[in-house]
Formats: sequence, structure tokens, C-alpha cells
Amino acid sequence: MNRTTSSMNPSPSEILAALWRQAALDPAALAQLSLTGAEPVQPSSFRVDAAAQTSIAATALAAALIHQRRGGGAQPVAVDMRDAAIEFRSEHWLSIAGQGAGARWDAIAGLYQCGDGRWVRLHTNFPYHRDGVLRLLGHIAHDRAAVAKALGTWRAAEFEAAAAEAGLVVTMTRSLAEWETSPQGQAASSLPPVLIEKIGDAPPIPLSPAAARPLAGLRVLDLTRVIAGPVAGRTLAAHGADVLHISAPHLPSFDELVMDTGRGKRTAALDLRAPNDLARLRDLAARADIFLQGYRPGAIAGHGFAPEALSALKPGIICVSLSAYGHLGPWAARRGFDSLVQNANGMNDDEALAAGEGKPRPLPCQALDHASGYLLAFGAMAALLRRAEEGGSWLVRVSLAGTGEWIKRLGRLDGGLSAPGLAPDEIDAALEESDSGFGRMRATRHAARLGATPPRWELPAMPLGSHAPAWRDA
Repeated sequence: MNRTTSSMNPSPSEILAALWRQAALDPAALAQLSLTGAEPVQPSSFRVDAAAQTSIAATALAAALIHQRRGGGAQPVAVDMRDAAIEFRSEHWLSIAGQGAGARWDAIAGLYQCGDGRWVRLHTNFPYHRDGVLRLLGHIAHDRAAVAKALGTWRAAEFEAAAAEAGLVVTMTRSLAEWETSPQGQAASSLPPVLIEKIGDAPPIPLSPAAARPLAGLRVLDLTRVIAGPVAGRTLAAHGADVLHISAPHLPSFDELVMDTGRGKRTAALDLRAPNDLARLRDLAARADIFLQGYRPGAIAGHGFAPEALSALKPGIICVSLSAYGHLGPWAARRGFDSLVQNANGMNDDEALAAGEGKPRPLPCQALDHASGYLLAFGAMAALLRRAEEGGSWLVRVSLAGTGEWIKRLGRLDGGLSAPGLAPDEIDAALEESDSGFGRMRATRHAARLGATPPRWELPAMPLGSHAPAWRDA
């Protein structure tokens, strides 16, 4: 019983059905789905648990439908809300050889109050973002007290603008109303959670006959980092896709996130500044079904991999693109991360109001990241189904800001902040052990349950660049 849910809020089943309709998929498949559990699980006035359950369920049901269309028959699909909530914080539960290895923050990352009393949030986990902030503040020390003192001389909006101009990642805390009336907030409000559009002509590519797993034989190039994009690739791998993750050897990474999201993938390194590596990526893309990327808007296109170029290279390809703020509005080209978007879009301010607190309060998990990851995977699978029927090359777009708007539209929970959270024994029951290139790993299992083709990761997580940049069957 959802005792704290407003009667005006859509149920998880209704939320999932709306995603299904927006993707133009067969509504008959919805009968195979069972959603169990009740919200709230995590303490929040926003429906983060419903977002977790329905976004994960959308990917599982799409995988089941692909398996059915390949001749494998229908199968039951189930997702429990508590399991989904645990998976939405997967990077926190990771351990290697019995030692915690979960996600960590840089020493100066986080919230600060500026001289005008307004708040800003800094994201400094990448060294070049950290060093840029310290330089912008007057070449100060890497120390929270020094940063707080320096920000006391700034107005929050002016520091946000100066940071954006310098290519850094900072947002000012806004109210819901401030975001809704801002140019970028208005642009984001028009974004669906997943945008799926045909971008080129190509004959239909029928799904091959059924294999043991729904996505077996399908090739995914995964050019993503941090959480959202890698979660999408991990999800496609869980259903059997051949996922080849491509990293850049000169760019920093977070091993703890690679450990969590690298399960099921092979990982190779290419430097697109080198002509031979650029040619190798072009060759890989010419034989891919899905090209998944989450770099700064325009970055990968600048190397010749814009969706239109990929469609010409490989008619029928499915291009899947993640951005921070969406492809519309004045912030379309800005870098961003989950914590910054939920701070800018009013969610942190309104969560604090609901809690009666004076300091912006973040969501209890990286909900925009994780939901976006599953929505990316869902959009990719929906496009595969549509490619089989209609033909064409396809572009799937998801943004953290668009996902934030979707979660807002799900409604609010009266008393949701009083949820007790996840108990240690519940978390333990949702973890599984496996070998990895980092040592014996304990991490979350996938929350979805499929009756005939249970999701699993066949390959262990490995350090970046551990494999050759080649398809597995080549």
C-alpha cells in the first residue's frame, strides 16, 4: 500500500505504460510485467523509487519483447521496488576483496554559500575541473576552507556564469519556480524522458532467430564515462549484447565506477587524436548496431561521428546520445553531472523545503544518472524493434535535465522524507560475488527478473584498455 502517495500520482504501472506508449511499442507486452513493492524506500519527497522501478522495468520488458520477436516466446518480467532502489545506488555498495570501494568525492566538491547568500555546487572530481575552479578563485589551495572564503567574495549567479565560460562544472541552487521560468528550464520542460527519431533511410533489419539471450549477436559501441552512459551499456550487456567500451587513454577516470559499470563489457582504448585510432573507431562503428556516446555536446561529432555521419557510414545504425541539459536551450552545450543538474533545476531546493532545512538537500541517490542510463538502454532497444519493422537509422536522445523533468512530473510524496531507507540485510541480499580484473568483487545484481532469459553479466569488469579494439566475433 502506497500510504504516502497522493491519489493524483500515477502508479508505477501507469508510469511504465506511458514510457511504452511514447516509444511506440506493442501495448500487449505490458501484460507480461509484474511490479511489486511500495514507495517510499529512500527518504525523498520526489518519487525516486518509482523512477528506479519503472526505468529498470522498461529495459527488461523491452529485452523480453525483443526475445519474443526473435521467436523465443513470451516470458514473465518482474521488478521489485526495493531491489530497484538498491540498484539505483549500485556504485555505493561495491567492495573488492572485502574492502569498500564505492564512489568517492573530491575534497572540495559540494555546496558552498556565496557572498550574496545564494548557494553553488562544485563538481571537482576530474582534475581539470578541480584545477580550473581553484584557478578561477585566484589560484587558491585545494582546501574547503580556502574555497569557502574565496566564494564569499562572489555572487552565486556570476560565479556560475564565469565557471561555465571557463568550461567548468558549477551550478547555482535554484528554486523550482526559478528554473521553470529560466530559458533553459523552459527548454527542458519540453523534453520527453526519451526522444526516439528516425534520422536516415535504410531497409528494415530483421531481428535474427532467437538465441539464448535477448540481445545476443547485437553489437554496442559504448563511448561513455561516469554513471549514466555506462549504466546503459551495462544494462545492454546484461541482456546479452556484445558491448565494447572505448575509453581515451589520456582522459581521467574513476576506477570505482569502472568496476561497477564495466561488468559484462570488454574495454579498449583509442586516442581519437591519432589518425590510426580514428580509423579504427570508424571501422568499429561501420559494423555496430548501436553507437552509445555521452561526451560533451559536439565533441564526438567533431571527430566525424555525428549521428548523420554515422547514418551515412552504417545505414540502419542506432545512435544513442546522452547530454546534461538536452539539445535545446542556451545550456545545450554545457557540461554537467547529476548532482549539478538536480541543484540547478530546483529539486535540491524543494527537497530542503519539504524537509524544513535551510541548506539545499540532494536526492538520496544519483537518480538522474541512473534513470537516464536505463532510459538510454530502453530507447536503444525500442529503436532496434522499430528498425526491424520500419527500417531506417535512428537517434535516441536522453538528458539528465529531461530525466529530472520526468521525475518531477511523477508527483510528490507527502511524508516521503520519513522513509527509513535500506537496511543492511536488504542490501546484502541484493549483492553477488564475481571475479574481476580488480580482485574478487561484490556488487549489486540486476533488479529485473525475466522468466526465460534472466539477465547476467558473462564478462568480468576489467581495467580500462584491457582488450583489443575489435568485435568479439572478428
